[in-house]
Amino acid sequence: MTVEPIWMEFLLAVHVTAGFGAFLLAPVALMTSKGGKQHKRWGMVYLWCMGLVAGTALPMALFRPVLFLALVAILSFYLAFTGYRVLKLKSLAGGNTQPVDWIVTGACFFSSAALLLLAVLRPALVQHMGIVAILFGALGIRTSGMHLLSFVRKPTDKMFWLYKHFQHFIASYIAAWTAFSTVTLPQLFGHTLWLWIWPSAIGVPAILLTTAYYKRKFTPRERAVTTVAV
Repeated sequence: MTVEPIWMEFLLAVHVTAGFGAFLLAPVALMTSKGGKQHKRWGMVYLWCMGLVAGTALPMALFRPVLFLALVAILSFYLAFTGYRVLKLKSLAGGNTQPVDWIVTGACFFSSAALLLLAVLRPALVQHMGIVAILFGALGIRTSGMHLLSFVRKPTDKMFWLYKHFQHFIASYIAAWTAFSTVTLPQLFGHTLWLWIWPSAIGVPAILLTTAYYKRKFTPRERAVTTVAV
């Protein structure tokens, strides 16, 4: 029986505690009044939890090694971090971006590209996660790529920051649950397809419905034009 180093046991305890906190607090932040004190408070606590999850997952994953978890940890944190940062970047392409925005987004882009390429070319290096790793990689490339583009080309939709805020936060929640489900739950349920599908099956419709709701709310209604026949 292999005995883990003390530092690994400590990191694992922090990782599990932070992950459990993130899983519980995300719904709390989503259900509280948007823009209110409770929403901001619990959203920030969720962000810190995700930061701890990613920060502990990286050294643990590289030590064991479980490269898939390390790369997904970067993606999950990126989504949560940019979901927060976009509130500070309401005037993108106007000089508001900071080096940290470029660094975090660039790190996600290259780590996601590595995840996708390894899943196709060297699947053993990402624990043979197959389609899960490919989809995570594609998601990270697309999301971070579009985000990098928005740094130099200002979005045309004035409410883009609101949509990106909840889209990225919910997506980080989906990514975290999917990673947990596909890595941990097979020990109980075996390797079945539904273990990696169910977080997206719940989360993606939530993103689409929430986006549609706010787009209807903030899109000015076209005034009816009455034509009077002469």
